[in-house]
Amino acid sequence: MSAVYKDDQEDWLTVCLKYLLFVFNFLFWVGGAAVLGVGVWTVLEKSDYLSLLASSTFAVSAYILILAGGLVVVTGFLGCCAVIREQRSCLSTYFFCLLVIFLIELVAGVLAYVYYQRLSEELKQHLNQTMTENYAQPGKEAITLAVDRLQQDFKCCGSNNSHDWTMSVYISSKPADGRVVPDSCCKTITPHCGKRDHPSNIYKVEGGCITKLEQFLADHLLVIGAVGIGVACLQCDRSPRD
Repeated sequence: MSAVYKDDQEDWLTVCLKYLLFVFNFLFWVGGAAVLGVGVWTVLEKSDYLSLLASSTFAVSAYILILAGGLVVVTGFLGCCAVIREQRSCLSTYFFCLLVIFLIELVAGVLAYVYYQRLSEELKQHLNQTMTENYAQPGKEAITLAVDRLQQDFKCCGSNNSHDWTMSVYISSKPADGRVVPDSCCKTITPHCGKRDHPSNIYKVEGGCITKLEQFLADHLLVIGAVGIGVACLQCDRSPRD
């Protein structure tokens, strides 16, 4: 009788462990989907702006999150197979993958946090130079498009203000055709509208584009850091104990 009771108890514990692993796997998938979503959102939402940054840390953090999210999908499937088949070797591989993903997400979060600390200084040093030296220059089409989109999206003109464009290689060149600012500075873009820099015609924003871009990137970096570190810690905390 005691042997039968013991077998029933072991079967009950096995079933409970299976359900526990399935629940954990579902939570793991949800966390992975969040990580993948944030990574894709960061890359696609404003990917044009990446060409304006001096370092690639911002993009690298996003791509790392995408990698981690993709691994979650594969690892989640592996975890389901391991639980259903009750294969210890698969479970060992599953928990090893969890550790790898935890480290990847942690790295992405830390990178985002570190870059957040020096973002303002980098923009101050490089954004104005990038805009004035590379705008509308041969082979710099990506930067030209990024600057045009930046000024239109954030309704700004110039790195610090519209006067920054007086030092621009483009404005002093023949293709500018008498413009004092690029046409993308205009509130309503029409051909050669950049010839007139009156506040009624162009965006005159205090702090210029640098303030707007810094705030935008800072918000994204906070999300990347919070999701990367937060989900990594949650996954570590929810990992089934042996």
